[in-house]
Amino acid sequence: MKFAPIYDPNARRTSPKPMQVDLHKVFIIGTICWAIALIVSIIGFSMTHTASFHQAVFICGCGVLVGIVLLIWEHFDRSDYRRLGAD
Repeated sequence: MKFAPIYDPNARRTSPKPMQVDLHKVFIIGTICWAIALIVSIIGFSMTHTASFHQAVFICGCGVLVGIVLLIWEHFDRSDYRRLGAD
């Protein structure tokens, strides 16, 4: 293991360029997965009324909410991260 890059920044290799990615697809897929889990949790909670399903409904609901917020963020900041990946 080489310790030179830790002590001497000039010994480091150049950083790779950032890759251009489509975050919209990633956030959509993640939000859909959370929504499916939310539906399953709601069905499980309606059948059993246990605390574990109650917690699962809350967690999945938060996951869907975060996914929607990230989709809104991605819509407004799309040009910034695509510009970084194009360099």
